[in-house]
Amino acid sequence: MQKRFQLLVFDWDGTLMDSAAAIVASIQASCEDLGLPIPERERAAHVIGLGLKDALSYAVPELPPSDYGRLAERYRHHYLARDPDIELFPGMREMLAVLKEKGHLLAVATGKSRVGLDRVLEATQLKSIFDSSRCADETHSKPHPAMLQELMAELMVEPESTLMIGDTAHDLQMALSAGVPALAVSYGAHPKDSLTEFNPLACIDMPQDLAPWLARNA
Repeated sequence: MQKRFQLLVFDWDGTLMDSAAAIVASIQASCEDLGLPIPERERAAHVIGLGLKDALSYAVPELPPSDYGRLAERYRHHYLARDPDIELFPGMREMLAVLKEKGHLLAVATGKSRVGLDRVLEATQLKSIFDSSRCADETHSKPHPAMLQELMAELMVEPESTLMIGDTAHDLQMALSAGVPALAVSYGAHPKDSLTEFNPLACIDMPQDLAPWLARNA
């Protein structure tokens, strides 16, 4: 059967990796370290997928930009302490291998830094399975469409042949701005109602349902 989507672009945190809870806890612990108001879970989870500067300015609006570096350092400390216990969602490794075997181009568009993404790709041994990637410290942060636009230009794929898969409104808004179809997953950072308002092709509620949907529709 002919592929509907030549290029599949995955968000990382909360889509492929079960890291949303660790990110939220790390943001909250960082604020506690510096004596700042601790954001509620929903507010901290909202920033997942954004670049670090955008994330901090939303999660902790009281923080002056001159102190972003201090909070970022504490965030990295707490996240790296949790990092060894963070795993891919079940079945994701196998799903990616099948998609690659079927001839899809695979890419990552993430709010992680390049150093952070490279570290986790090495740890999961998935670096070779992706054809390209974009990180928030290399181009505009989500929801700006630049990540998708750059990936499509590099891999020479048209928007209608590209699918963005993500767990946040930032992913879906980025796709909408780039003219790219999107698939939402509600098992990650953002609640389902905040995803469906962007009219994705579907909304996947359980990690184990992602691979079957892509097998049928991608």
